[in-house]
Amino acid sequence: MRTHTLVPSLLLLGTLSLTAACSAGSSGLSGTASPDARPGSGPGSSPVHGVDPSKIKGLEIVNDSSEQSSCRFATSYPDVPGAGAMTAAMKKDVEQRLTTFREGACAGGAGGELNVSHQFLVASGDALGVRLTTQDGSGAGSGLSTRTYWYDGKAGTYRTALGLVAEGSRDAFITALKDQLRGREGFDGTAFDDTFSDPASRDAALDDMAFTADGGLRVGFDRGEVGAPAAGSYLVTVSKKTVTPWLSAFGERAQRQTMAPSRSLDLGAANTPAPAVPTHTASGDDDTDCKKVTCVALTFDDGPAAPETATLLTYLAQYRARATFFTVGQNVAAHPDLVRAEAQAGHEVGNHSWNHPDLTKLPPEQIASQLARTSAAIKAAAGKEPTLFRPPYGAINSTVRAATGLSPVLWDVDTEDWKYPDPNKVAQTVIDKAQRNSVVLMHDIHPTSVAAVPQILRTLTARGYHFVTVSHLRATL
Repeated sequence: MRTHTLVPSLLLLGTLSLTAACSAGSSGLSGTASPDARPGSGPGSSPVHGVDPSKIKGLEIVNDSSEQSSCRFATSYPDVPGAGAMTAAMKKDVEQRLTTFREGACAGGAGGELNVSHQFLVASGDALGVRLTTQDGSGAGSGLSTRTYWYDGKAGTYRTALGLVAEGSRDAFITALKDQLRGREGFDGTAFDDTFSDPASRDAALDDMAFTADGGLRVGFDRGEVGAPAAGSYLVTVSKKTVTPWLSAFGERAQRQTMAPSRSLDLGAANTPAPAVPTHTASGDDDTDCKKVTCVALTFDDGPAAPETATLLTYLAQYRARATFFTVGQNVAAHPDLVRAEAQAGHEVGNHSWNHPDLTKLPPEQIASQLARTSAAIKAAAGKEPTLFRPPYGAINSTVRAATGLSPVLWDVDTEDWKYPDPNKVAQTVIDKAQRNSVVLMHDIHPTSVAAVPQILRTLTARGYHFVTVSHLRATL
């Protein structure tokens, strides 16, 4: 559970003076980190095309998280209609990661943090590619690993990364990789040969491949796979001219769709209607005077999520309640329509980082990038940049403060809704603990948390509470 010392609400709401730090980080709306940021990439390699996930009909992002101080994790992966086998593969891998983390770091009391985030590589025609990036801070070393997942819509089949290369061409492909790695600092040719002499270890090592914008095939190797661990990870890019003759039929289609994406993705899924997005519109600026009436600020982290956030917006509208949503950038990119609906309904949209890492464990430039990319995604969706941010896990220090001009927001009522998936318990926690000017922490990625909201609104409204945004609460105190 989160273990924050409870302090008066006025202190929590006080605006902190922060040093603004402009970020040169990417403002693209998909993925977790630029593929070019990985060490060992070759010179002159073309970047991977960005993908707008909001164009994928029926897309859902599967999120899970734990705020427990000794077992912090945040995971996400996409569920794309028509690619059920690929979704199942990602789900299996993420759940295995979580099981290992819980049985190791969590059970042993070592703490640490697990973060699994996603990036779309291609979503065009009948080709779908996704990269999952895992950061496991519970052990030694960088804890960073990546894996790509592919779906062949024409064949209706999930493909591993190696499925991009024709079976008869794999030996030549592997030799080309070794030739490019030879001479790089830390590369171990003997370790490379040992890895690729065994089919199982070969498949495991070649689990991160993606096409660049100019048709080359980029291959990533995790720390210690083909070289000394101290040398870190490696990137190798095989040019389009070299790799194209070695590609499988699916690889050729994935290459073409990456270089020249079509406007739609068709994986043969049944045409199911997308969940409706609420169209509630605020009647004007909130004129609630929190000096004269009892106010409370409901805040919702980690969204937006479909369909949970849409349901929540409808509940709030029924009571003319306003709330603050601290959104995660990769979810904003997938569901900008929900963020737009939040803003149009008079709610406040805040920044909760791009993929929910503990910001205190990142260098300043990565902190700035996490927040800047998310702010850009929010502005693109809602037309206005946020002024507030909530640091994931409530973890903040002077480095985080100095990396952004956004004002931090914590809380004084923690529902622990991630821990107790019981609507009645979540609702009762808010009803029992909320006081004048309280800031309440909930999460709109959990259906049980959303289900608790009508009881909260009904009961507290009857007691004379008014539901306002965090910024309105601050401004009127």
